[in-house]
Amino acid sequence: MPRGSVDMNFLFTLGELQRLVRAYADKQARRYGITRAQWAVLAKVERTEGLKQTELAELMEMQPITLTRLIDRLCDNGWIERRSDDSDRRVNRLYLRKAARPLLGKLNGLRSETDGDGDGGHQSDGCAPPAGPTRNHQGKRSQRHSRRETKKETQKKEQRYG
Repeated sequence: MPRGSVDMNFLFTLGELQRLVRAYADKQARRYGITRAQWAVLAKVERTEGLKQTELAELMEMQPITLTRLIDRLCDNGWIERRSDDSDRRVNRLYLRKAARPLLGKLNGLRSETDGDGDGGHQSDGCAPPAGPTRNHQGKRSQRHSRRETKKETQKKEQRYG
């Protein structure tokens, strides 16, 4: 392999892993009545309270209007509050409310599970560790993919040769 090139299989595997982690995080966050995007906002605000909404939008690589809608929902649930900036009344700063801390404690336990840290908090909240794909699962998936490709190839040949 030439220097600087990246194995495409690695990139595809990395993309699939990212998709699986997002799907798992979505599923686990739903258990607590929250979305993965809302979870991400709460986590960022927890780490950097007093952040401006515009700064948070940049950090999260999100359009300001999209973030505003997420923050509106989080404020309605009592998890975040907007406070006016002392020096610029156009600016809102974001702070975590007391009610969000227990929720974030549970969600942080889930994050630990996905990161593979220690027991992931599943002893205290009853969460089981994430189940990753097994070799058999991957083999079956590859077989399904191969059958699908074979069927497509067969259809193409039939079209070419009548």
